[in-house]
Amino acid sequence: MCFLPAAGFLANLVGGAGAATAAGATAGALTAGGLLSTVGTIAGIGGSLLQGIQGAQAAKANVAAIEAQRKTEAQLAATEDLRTRKKFGTAMAQQRAELAARGVTLDSVTAVTLGQTAAQELSFESQRIRSEGAARQVELSNEQRQMRANGLSSILKGTFGAADTLLTAAPDLWPGFGRGEAAA
Repeated sequence: MCFLPAAGFLANLVGGAGAATAAGATAGALTAGGLLSTVGTIAGIGGSLLQGIQGAQAAKANVAAIEAQRKTEAQLAATEDLRTRKKFGTAMAQQRAELAARGVTLDSVTAVTLGQTAAQELSFESQRIRSEGAARQVELSNEQRQMRANGLSSILKGTFGAADTLLTAAPDLWPGFGRGEAAA
């Protein structure tokens, strides 16, 4: 149905009409070539822009995934710290009970020294866990910053790629472009 008018249009573009002269055929071929060149340029521009947008979207998704991981890591560090404190608390209570069962008063120098040593160990272990958790948070925050920068870089790369494609094709699309000639 639409094939006949389209075939006639294409025949005219490539100079296949019955009464066309050699000059008309050449002009028709140049017009078809110019049209294809323009379409190719537009496709190149669109492809560059689309690639930049998709790169930015992928970076945004990675940032969101890292944020979820940051929250999980913070919860894991807090849980580990809590469990360690409970474990040390239980060990300290058991130590006090054993000392009391042996008849050692809890205010004796030995009991106080053992209690202080256990409390110090608890503090060191808790601090280690919190420091590792904080270091992991910094690492993930830096990774997020890097992903955001990659997203911006992708957008810029796509935009500059599109501009490059347009400016490279400009002399073919607009004869006289860049030579100071006015279009007739």
